[in-house]
Amino acid sequence: MFSEKRSNTLHGILLIALFSCSAFYIAEIPFVKSLSFSPLIVGIILGMIYANSLRNHLPETWVPGIKFCTKQILRYGIILYGFRLTLTQVFEVGLPAIMIDTIVVTGTIFIGIGVGKLLKMDKDTALMTSTGSAICGAAAVLGAEPVVRCEGHKTAIAVSTVVIFGTISMFLYPIMYRTGMLDGLSNTAVAIYTGSTLHEVAHVAGAGNAMDPTDTLGIAGIATITKMIRVMMLAPVLVIMSFALAGRKHINLNGQEEKTKIVIPWFAFGFIGIICLNSVLQWLCGVDSVKDIPLNGTIEYIDTFMLTMAMTALGTETSFEKFKQAGAKPFLLAAILYVWLVAGGYALVKYTMPLFG
Repeated sequence: MFSEKRSNTLHGILLIALFSCSAFYIAEIPFVKSLSFSPLIVGIILGMIYANSLRNHLPETWVPGIKFCTKQILRYGIILYGFRLTLTQVFEVGLPAIMIDTIVVTGTIFIGIGVGKLLKMDKDTALMTSTGSAICGAAAVLGAEPVVRCEGHKTAIAVSTVVIFGTISMFLYPIMYRTGMLDGLSNTAVAIYTGSTLHEVAHVAGAGNAMDPTDTLGIAGIATITKMIRVMMLAPVLVIMSFALAGRKHINLNGQEEKTKIVIPWFAFGFIGIICLNSVLQWLCGVDSVKDIPLNGTIEYIDTFMLTMAMTALGTETSFEKFKQAGAKPFLLAAILYVWLVAGGYALVKYTMPLFG
């Protein structure tokens, strides 16, 4: 009996792995690549297509395997994400980026929660959308999911909003730069503005390279590092979020109301631990870039695949009917947060950077 159950779970995992392989292949298609759609984004789209077509034909015994991808594989994927960062990157950009990132992250989350209340939105959806907009898009939403413990379709909705507006920014920022709308900022300030306000790491890389293809002005590099500092803030945010949500009432699987217990996101500490380990490895190897650390590329590839599996699994639980139930409010909230990031972020960088000389 146990062997049969394990076999069925494995079938679910293999199904998601197959979709993830397809996502990697599709992400390499020139048109898809030009949009900077990572395998994570392609994966959730494939999952949603499946959810709205063949999902009802899936054996129920395979569902535990899909759940395994949205829980365990997700957590280990977040931990391995730390191999993309080092403490050296933080010191290279310095205090201005750290302070601006902190204000952007804190402000975005609190504005999102406040606007969510005014819109009378579902609290979990508002919090997940705010977290994704504040930190690092889909990866942040995935990181918050085990702490918030909301339904899979709410996670997918939050991911959808940050992907849409992040993609818009990736094309908008280079246009703003070329048309002189960012002339009030220095090249360093433009980089910090880009890194502290765009949603996904891929979006920052795409916009930075469009503005400064050879990185001769330092825009592409500094923007990416500023973004990575934002990513590092995921761990403390998740810990604070866990304590903030403790005591909140929710309905359990038996339909009974109970208080939420404090859930310490151990994977967040693992994420920070890996960053520290990666920093030591960079020092021991004597290399300038995190990309030059031995096996770093392989680990990043494996991590991307694991996160793609988690995203795909979440997509398979998301039907269009659930989007209809959520209504337009999540997208309205994301739009308001987007205006704050673009306009508020510009004002913040413009008037804060001169303070650092």
